[in-house]
Amino acid sequence: MSSAETQSAPHAESPGKSRWSRWKRPLTMLFFLALIVLFTMLARRIEWNEVFDTLADFKVRTLIIASGLTLVSFLVYACFDLIGRTYIRQDLTWKQILPVGIISYAFNLNLSAWVGGIAMRYRLYSRLGVSKANIAKILGLSLATNWFGYMVIAGAVFSSGLVRMPPGWKLSSTALQGVGVLLLLVSAGYLAACQFSKRREWSIRGVEINLPSLRMAVLQLALGALNWSLMAAVIFTLLPSKLDYPLVLGVLLISAIAGVITHIPAGLGVLEAVFVALLQHEASRGSLVAGLLAYRAIYFILPLLITLVMYLVVEAKAKSLRIAKKPG
Repeated sequence: MSSAETQSAPHAESPGKSRWSRWKRPLTMLFFLALIVLFTMLARRIEWNEVFDTLADFKVRTLIIASGLTLVSFLVYACFDLIGRTYIRQDLTWKQILPVGIISYAFNLNLSAWVGGIAMRYRLYSRLGVSKANIAKILGLSLATNWFGYMVIAGAVFSSGLVRMPPGWKLSSTALQGVGVLLLLVSAGYLAACQFSKRREWSIRGVEINLPSLRMAVLQLALGALNWSLMAAVIFTLLPSKLDYPLVLGVLLISAIAGVITHIPAGLGVLEAVFVALLQHEASRGSLVAGLLAYRAIYFILPLLITLVMYLVVEAKAKSLRIAKKPG
């Protein structure tokens, strides 16, 4: 009887496996086709001559500093996924995680969060043998790290009154300070929950969510805030020297909210509009637009071109990097 059960088990699983085998190749081709279409659309939107002309006006030293800060920022963002290892039961090394984090971030910035933050992570992590449940945990922790880090630093900057909103805007300077205080309270509430909550696990639609320890939560907030600070540092390097860094940071944080609300990939136009509106009395419109164009080239376009090559390498080496399945 045991031999019959042994023989019947594979047959019971074969229909599901065969269906997946039939759909796997077409879905993979569809994924790559979608990427090609998105890349083509993005390339057509970019005024390449304007980009090259703008970069040529900057000192080489300035471009090197901005590029170095960009590299550090991408590494910090990739660490969002790295700390996710704490909550999964699969052995992942930093050599497997960091490339996925870097690639996802570049695609996220240029092709929207759905493509980079979600689809690309699912594609690459599944190729590495990570289960869907664990991919969801890594993604959730990464999103929490980014936005709780945003809340901490935005709360501090907004509540300090460093950024003054222009007359006529729906959000006044006083209201912005109130938003800052609210963000700080939410961040403090998250830390308090991590420290004192007796319930540590939730299940939402079959996905297990674990509340991190206080130490891990502090690390999340620190990494998230650091990445936003580095993004502002890149812009600050490329804008006129008379602008103060805290002011540039505050304007970036405001533009990030506007970019999320409008759902425009790479926040096209939103970033420039917010910076010009808030800083037009501090620097000329031309210098602001030139600096932001250089920022897009260094922080968005260049990393995307590099990570496209990285993505192809990871796809090619996915089998050798795949996690070994543990018996039983």
